[in-house]
Amino acid sequence: MDVSMMARMKELEAENARLRKMYIEEKLKAEIVAEALEKNW
Repeated sequence: MDVSMMARMKELEAENARLRKMYIEEKLKAEIVAEALEKNW
């Protein structure tokens, strides 16, 4: 594996970590909203 491929792999790993974090945050928000709606009704 050459240097440019290694660098690209690092970039993709960082992006993947960022997207996973965003997904988890959005999932938590959805759970909070669902719980709030459940309590209001």
